[in-house]
Amino acid sequence: MLKQKTLKESFSLSGKGLHTGLNLTVTFNPAPENHGYKIQRVDIKDQPIIEAVADNVIETTRGTVLAKNDIKVSTVEHGMAALYALGIDNCLIQVNGPEFPILDGSSQFYVKEIERVGTVNQNAVKDFYIIKSKIEFKDEETGSSIIVLPDDEFSLNVLISYDSKILPNQYATLEHMSDFAKEIAPCRTFVFVREIAPLLQAGLIKGGDLDNAIVIYEKEMPQENFNQLADVMGVPHQDASELGYLNHKPLVWPNECARHKLLDVIGDLALIGKPIKGRIIATRPGHTVNNKFARKMRKEIRLNEVQAPLYNPEKEPIMDVNRIRELLPHRYPFQLVDKIIEIGANYIVGVKNITSNEPFFQGHFPAEPIMPGVLQVESMAQVGGLLVLNSVEDTSSYSTYFMKIDKVKFRQKVVPGDTLLFKVELLTPIRRGIATMKGYAFVGEKIVCEAEFMAQIVKNK
Repeated sequence: MLKQKTLKESFSLSGKGLHTGLNLTVTFNPAPENHGYKIQRVDIKDQPIIEAVADNVIETTRGTVLAKNDIKVSTVEHGMAALYALGIDNCLIQVNGPEFPILDGSSQFYVKEIERVGTVNQNAVKDFYIIKSKIEFKDEETGSSIIVLPDDEFSLNVLISYDSKILPNQYATLEHMSDFAKEIAPCRTFVFVREIAPLLQAGLIKGGDLDNAIVIYEKEMPQENFNQLADVMGVPHQDASELGYLNHKPLVWPNECARHKLLDVIGDLALIGKPIKGRIIATRPGHTVNNKFARKMRKEIRLNEVQAPLYNPEKEPIMDVNRIRELLPHRYPFQLVDKIIEIGANYIVGVKNITSNEPFFQGHFPAEPIMPGVLQVESMAQVGGLLVLNSVEDTSSYSTYFMKIDKVKFRQKVVPGDTLLFKVELLTPIRRGIATMKGYAFVGEKIVCEAEFMAQIVKNK
């Protein structure tokens, strides 16, 4: 299992804010396990902290704005994208103003600094949310949509579409996050000339210029109006009849705009709060639809807070029935684990196939066969015992015994034909032969039983 990551040390970046025009400094700091992404306004009394999650987004007009108790931080998406793409789970971000500096309008400076300071693995396991079926969100007004499909990694396909001869339909894809730094991070934000005047009137893009955005001039306007706009932006006058890209730096790629939209999708989906394994297909994405989809994903995760392990019956087990018998003393009719399919330093996944020939069905109950709850807990405990005994050298010299069972819940009947999947993990390291564990039993994607239990490892006499 992959471990959570944080920064090895802090780094800072300074520059002007895109919308405020203020000189700003943002500092990215290491953070403890399970901290997530949090942003602290160090320029305000008491230095309030905003949790960087989709539920705290209050505005998506020209960037992602987070807020808590009227304290705001905007233009966070480029920094969030860099953290997420480089696999960082925990970070405290401090900023001395109401937005992150825009820098060059991309994520590349964040990426370079993260690569410079390095990252460290933490003890906690990286908690992926695995996409097992199609999830879709569509905005009927704009025609924008985001779909996520099952995949072994996090990958993205993005299609943008504008009514523009200069910027026609474009497509961008990212198959592996390891390519983010080279293929996506340098891609800059973009704006159409026709959008600039309304944005300025709304009090936005005070810090915008030709060095931090791709400016697209695709509809000719009178020379006088074009000159006035150039004066406001503080750039030289140009021929209003020449359409195209107005930039000091040429495009990095022909589809740089689509790549930047992909960058924005990553930054906004970083606010889901968990890394996901799935393929994103985004059509005409923007911060609004990105945030709505991220909120939907957060609801999905809350409804399925504990996911069933992935089970492929064709895959060779980690432990078959013969290996299990070497570790456990249980025999018919009390060997209640058929195989182990996954094992890590602090967790294990086991399988028990329920057939109509189970001896307990004779009396429980003859007319309605149901697996007794106590035997579900016993199966779970045997799986936990295998986790513990697998770490002991001379397994035949040790046995495990129940000391306590707590917080047992039975949610659904287990009947012939069901396949029980057990996931058991240590709640604390084993000390003095005492193991405290939490276990879940699943049938399909549903939890049927859960319990916490304490067991003691005893050397046989």
